Amino acid sequence: MPCGQPESGGAAAPARYVLGVDVGSTAVKCHVYDRAAAVRGSSCRKVESLYPHPGWVELDPEVLWSQFIGVIKEAVQAAGLHMRQVAGLGISTQRATFITWHRKTGKPFHNFISWQDLRSAELVNSWNRSLLLKVIHVIFTILHFLTGNDRYLAPSFLTFSTHQTSMKLSWVFKNIPEADEAAKKNNCCFGTVDTWLLYKLTKGSVYATDYSNASSTGIFEPFTKCWNPTLSNLLSIPMSVYPPVKDTSFSFGSADSEIFGVPVPIMSLVADQQSAMFGECCFLPGDVKLTMGTGGFWNINTGGNLYASKRDLYPLIGWKIGDEVVYITEGCMSDIGNAIKWAQDINLFTNVDETAEMARSIVDSQGVCFVPGFQVSANDPYLCASFMGLKPTTSRSHLVRAILESVAFRNKQLYDIIVKKVHIPLQTVRADGGVSNNSFVMQMTSDLINKKIEKPANTDMSSLGAAFLAGLASGLWTDKEQLKKLRRIEAVFEPQKDLEEYRPAMDTWMQAVKRSLHW
Repeated sequence: MPCGQPESGGAAAPARYVLGVDVGSTAVKCHVYDRAAAVRGSSCRKVESLYPHPGWVELDPEVLWSQFIGVIKEAVQAAGLHMRQVAGLGISTQRATFITWHRKTGKPFHNFISWQDLRSAELVNSWNRSLLLKVIHVIFTILHFLTGNDRYLAPSFLTFSTHQTSMKLSWVFKNIPEADEAAKKNNCCFGTVDTWLLYKLTKGSVYATDYSNASSTGIFEPFTKCWNPTLSNLLSIPMSVYPPVKDTSFSFGSADSEIFGVPVPIMSLVADQQSAMFGECCFLPGDVKLTMGTGGFWNINTGGNLYASKRDLYPLIGWKIGDEVVYITEGCMSDIGNAIKWAQDINLFTNVDETAEMARSIVDSQGVCFVPGFQVSANDPYLCASFMGLKPTTSRSHLVRAILESVAFRNKQLYDIIVKKVHIPLQTVRADGGVSNNSFVMQMTSDLINKKIEKPANTDMSSLGAAFLAGLASGLWTDKEQLKKLRRIEAVFEPQKDLEEYRPAMDTWMQAVKRSLHW
């Protein structure tokens, strides 16, 4: 069903358009963009996750495929266009969700295993306690000391987490005999969501991923820009399962004409956070993108310099276009949008649009603190979600304000880590994602970090970024300078209060966080 009200596209015309599809954790969206980057038609379908066992999170590949094709057809129809008018298709996808399938038959060995899935928890704990990992730490600490090469820094304090693709892929080969047997005969294909969709669109003729998606798996080495043989051997993952890695803005081939009636060119594959960064036109070193959706992500463009992983932050490839490789440093936090959604589900408010006004209707949270912890934390798997400081006078507005404050406080924490560890002057922060529509969170974050924050008119930046990349590859747009001129800023939040005014509330909140650890 359509998502929002698309603009009228009129009768079919010779003008060219690009499609930006965002396959996220909660929805599959498609927007049709014209040369001015205006949305001409849209469609959206909800993603239904499967929970076959406690802690397991899966997606049905055939249902996802049907939704993907459905939103494309619906969006083009809503725009009043024909598929032959589409110059290129750009695909942005949730990261680290993957599937394996038989190379000859194309049949999956299992459902998509989501990035949120916890099935590898025992394997993760076993590895993190192992003597072998301690030996690896010592070896790479010595290598980093002797050479000063930053590529040895990350392995020197390597720890595994349930969010990493590597551990779940290792679990697949240990627990699904058909996949393991096929891998031994070089008949097993591994792919993130983008790879699977590309494979299906081309009826199995194209098997590939791009640098942004590959680097987001944790199995791809950003320094060497290759799949990591050391890690793969360590976890008994055959190197033969990995797809070839291509540029982010690239002609990957065309969708089979049986699918859409004409062969639609596939011109970009990109991971969702990197795509949002491209959509925000964060093209220069120091440009910062803050996404507040289901989770929260801070991304900093570090240009041609790759900053080694430093615990709270990790390096990724932003995009590769021809000879240009742009690196980014990322920090993330869970439970942003889903904490607000939970509050709505238990009737703390009716409409999410009213939360900012509820928070402003009181002078403070009356000492009430909210600690988010619905998802397992990589740093503390036993962190519990909690409200603290409840009183007989606590109202729904106090609870809602506490939830929104927790988002801003965590933004401040992550921003401070970035300033300390990434030695690049930071430019204006550009925000997107559903929670960026909350003016209370945006203003409080601006006050806490003492930086201006821009919010675009269109917050579906992952779709726009994929469309921009596809448009560059198809010739709809000529260069990134042209894309910058298409940016539309809806609101700018500038610091209005001094950090010290928030200090007592933030100190109380941090005390609440400490009490929620190791539950």
